Amino acid sequence: MIIKSLELQNYRNYKELHIDFNNGVNILYGENAQGKTNILEAINVSATTESHKGSKDRDIVNFDSEEAHIKTILDKDGLERRVDMHLRKGKSKGIAVDKVRLKKSVELLGLLNVVFFSPEDLSIIKNSPAERRKFADTELCQLDKIYLYNLNNYNKIINQRNKLLKDIAFNQDFREMLKIYDTQLISYGIKIIERRRVFADQLNAIIRDIHEDLSGKREELKVEYAPNVTEEEFESKLKSTVEKDIRLKMTGIGPHRDDFVFFSNGIDVRVFGSQGQQRTVALSLKLSEIEMVKQIAKDNPVLLLDDVLSELDRNRQDHLLNRIGNIQTIITCTGLDDFVGHRFAYDKVFRVSDGTVTSEN
Repeated sequence: MIIKSLELQNYRNYKELHIDFNNGVNILYGENAQGKTNILEAINVSATTESHKGSKDRDIVNFDSEEAHIKTILDKDGLERRVDMHLRKGKSKGIAVDKVRLKKSVELLGLLNVVFFSPEDLSIIKNSPAERRKFADTELCQLDKIYLYNLNNYNKIINQRNKLLKDIAFNQDFREMLKIYDTQLISYGIKIIERRRVFADQLNAIIRDIHEDLSGKREELKVEYAPNVTEEEFESKLKSTVEKDIRLKMTGIGPHRDDFVFFSNGIDVRVFGSQGQQRTVALSLKLSEIEMVKQIAKDNPVLLLDDVLSELDRNRQDHLLNRIGNIQTIITCTGLDDFVGHRFAYDKVFRVSDGTVTSEN
């Protein structure tokens, strides 16, 4: 997979932008708050339909405009593909692939696989379980359409059930409707739990060797899936906690409360690991994401590195850069000092200044 070009109109601080990328390593450098991350964000939106920051479409559209456009030209398996995205304030986005409009945004997932790595990802291990679920869900939704379908339905039912729980406080007659939602919740929830178990196994098969290299063969890493409830217990626990759910007006049982635990030499890294160990595990996790796309999707992802190198020591930088290989990579940084004198080679350099991108080679 290669991104050949990107065009933006009224996207954040870009009124108009056209940028042609090299198949190898592309550097976007410039001072902070000039628009470097906005370019990576636009690529991520083209791949996943969502901003990595969690921003709404209305926040992405330029202040002076009512709509924004993204056009991404790809080379996938030797064929040129085009993704057009129309973002509007207060309305759902429109998406077309090769000029054919998609009925649902989720149909886009899997066409362009990206691995996005930002400084915030270095805290994924010590952050809340929601961050680790987000990592797993983001990866699985790109690689597994069935998982995406089950997760979307599960989340929809959770929201409907939680609304019903609030309504029951005013009308007890609504209690009977809980059975309808619970049946669907259990059905989709069990499928999510089963897939996450497989995901943990797939991740373990990849991350162990990567982390061993990163730690100088001093640490053995294992990822353990920690479901909030097992497949066998889901139905009984959901029934047994219904009064508590009504009292709290929210669903307390299910895979929306799952976690993933990382053990280094048998020690829980989140609880007992040093900051350096936590960062190493987070880096291992992102590198594993690259390999997972290669193995499962049989494709090279596009790697997006948002000012990550400045957050890593030289040893971790070397491991990250050495593993890029033949993957198209787009890196943002404040200056080229990170690469001067480094054995790492780059192919194309762009200077970003106040919403203007200039190619320097």
